[in-house]
Amino acid sequence: MDKHFVMIHGAFAGPWCMEKFAGYFENRGWTSHTPALRFHDGDPHAEPDPAFADTSILDYTDDIAAFVETLDSPPIIGGHAVGALIAQKLAARGLAKGIVLLNSNAPWGVLPSTDDQRAVARGLMAGGAFWEAPMRIDFDLIAPFALNKLDEETQHAVFDRLGPESGRVMFEMFFWMFDDHRATEVEVDKVTCPVLVVSGAEDRAVPTIVGKQIAELYGDRATYYEAPNQAHFIFLEPGWDTVAARCADWMDRI
Repeated sequence: MDKHFVMIHGAFAGPWCMEKFAGYFENRGWTSHTPALRFHDGDPHAEPDPAFADTSILDYTDDIAAFVETLDSPPIIGGHAVGALIAQKLAARGLAKGIVLLNSNAPWGVLPSTDDQRAVARGLMAGGAFWEAPMRIDFDLIAPFALNKLDEETQHAVFDRLGPESGRVMFEMFFWMFDDHRATEVEVDKVTCPVLVVSGAEDRAVPTIVGKQIAELYGDRATYYEAPNQAHFIFLEPGWDTVAARCADWMDRI
């Protein structure tokens, strides 16, 4: 029976961003899996599939659930940002041995509480009816909020690999109070497995207060770790291996 670790990437990204983590956990004795979210496995510069416009976090969750169910034993499921939201939703279905949440976006019902969170939402609104089509992120929006611990050359290299994202998904995350489907809702009481919440201390896209709020939701099932000198793209930044080691040590204990 393998020790499976499923790592779910975040919005606009793809499995490529988890490559360093995947290699590290393989060396620690885990079988690493980095599935792509729907429409995230092609050329990031290609014209997106029209069906992407109506893709929901609920679709992403169902897709990853189908993958997890093919494994020979329950995995630990890790996720970044919206991927961490999906990890929580999968755990609520009883599909995870444990979950590792890297800079998780807030679940349904948690209001923004910092100027940076509100600034990101305002940046999305500036694009008009962004929820009606696939959207691309502007460098000037993502660089200071999510790539702020990368040097400028690396920021541009990472940005060049980012593809489109479903506008509906971004709406579900940032304007959840208007989402009739409650796509970001997590049935917290059904998450019975251990939860590791990792927050980058310098993350401006998802500030540490969000991680603390999520940890509070899970009570004694949760372990909270605030990673010093880390920001949003925690798995690509200098010091990523220290974070990976902290995660692996926790995973080996559960």
